Amino acid sequence: MTQLVLSTGNIVSGGPSIIRKPGAYRSNLELTNSLRSNFLAAQQDYAEAITNGNGNGNGHSAGEEQRSRRTPISIWTERDASGALYIPRIDWGAAGLQEEATQYDITVKLFFLPNTPVAERAQYAKTALDLVLKELRVPSVDLLIVSFPGMSFDGDCEWEADKMNSAQGNDQEEAATWQILEDLHKQGLVKRLGIAEFGSEKLSRFLKTVSIRPEVDQINIKDCCNVPPPLTKLAKEQGIELLVHSDCTDVLPKGTLRELLGQGFQGAGVLADTLVDQEDDAAHDGLKGDLLPEWVIKYTAVVRDRGVIENKGYFAGAALLSS
Repeated sequence: MTQLVLSTGNIVSGGPSIIRKPGAYRSNLELTNSLRSNFLAAQQDYAEAITNGNGNGNGHSAGEEQRSRRTPISIWTERDASGALYIPRIDWGAAGLQEEATQYDITVKLFFLPNTPVAERAQYAKTALDLVLKELRVPSVDLLIVSFPGMSFDGDCEWEADKMNSAQGNDQEEAATWQILEDLHKQGLVKRLGIAEFGSEKLSRFLKTVSIRPEVDQINIKDCCNVPPPLTKLAKEQGIELLVHSDCTDVLPKGTLRELLGQGFQGAGVLADTLVDQEDDAAHDGLKGDLLPEWVIKYTAVVRDRGVIENKGYFAGAALLSS
C-alpha cells in the first residue's frame, strides 16, 4: 500500500481575496479544479528539466512522442522518508503566511471520507493537521470543524431535514472520533472544535457523550432554506454558534480521484489506465492499484483586522492498494 498526499497550494491568486458569501462555490468543484490546476502547473514547472536533456525529439514514434509530452512522475512528485507520495512535490521553503500567526483567524475543516476504517481516523487527523500547520508555519489553528461520512441536511423543509438527520451517521463512531479531536485541543494544536451537519436530535445526543463540547455547528441549508427552530433553540441554550456552508460530505469520490490522477485528457498521468488495450504501453505508464480516498482537509487563513483571505487550500489523503 502506498499513501498519496495531494495538495492544491494556495488557491488565492493575485493577493488576498475579499471573503465570499457562503454558497458561492461548492467545495467539491473547488477542490477538483484546484488540484487539476496545481498538477498541471507543477508538470509545466518541472518540464524544462527534462526538455533540456532530451534533445528535439526527432525520430520518436507516435507513442513515444505522446509519452515525451507528459512530465515523468518522478520529476514533479516526491516520496518522503515514510514512502508517502506527494502529488505534486511541495516546496516547504516557500510556505508560510506573510504576517505573524496572531494576525490571522485560521479555520480548517476535516472531512472523513466514506468506506474508510474508523480505527485510522486518529492517523488521518494527525497527518492532515500537521500538513496545514507546516504549510502555514503556525503552531495551531483557531477552529477545526469535522465532517463525518453519511451526514447531510436535506429535506423539503427544515423540519423534515432535522428529522431525517437524527437517524444518519453512527453515534458511537462519531463520539469515539471526537475523543481524537479533543486530544488535539488539549495539546494546544486546535483552539476551538466544531461539527458539521448535526441537527437538533443528533446534537443533543452528541453533547451527552463528549468532554469538550463543540463551539460551532455548521450546516448546509441549501434545500430547506431555514435553520430548524429546535436546532436554533438548542444551539442558543448550549452556547453553540450556527454557521452555514455549501460543502459536500463526500467531497472527493473515488471515481473523481482516479480521473484526476489517471491517463485521460485532463488526468495527471500518475495512475496507469488498466481498462485499455494491453498492448498500449503508453496508457499503462504510472502506478497500478486500487484507490481509496481517505480524508480531505480545507484550510483558510483570514487576516483578522482586514477581513481578507490570504491563504486558502486543500490537502487530501488516499491509499493506493496493490491489485
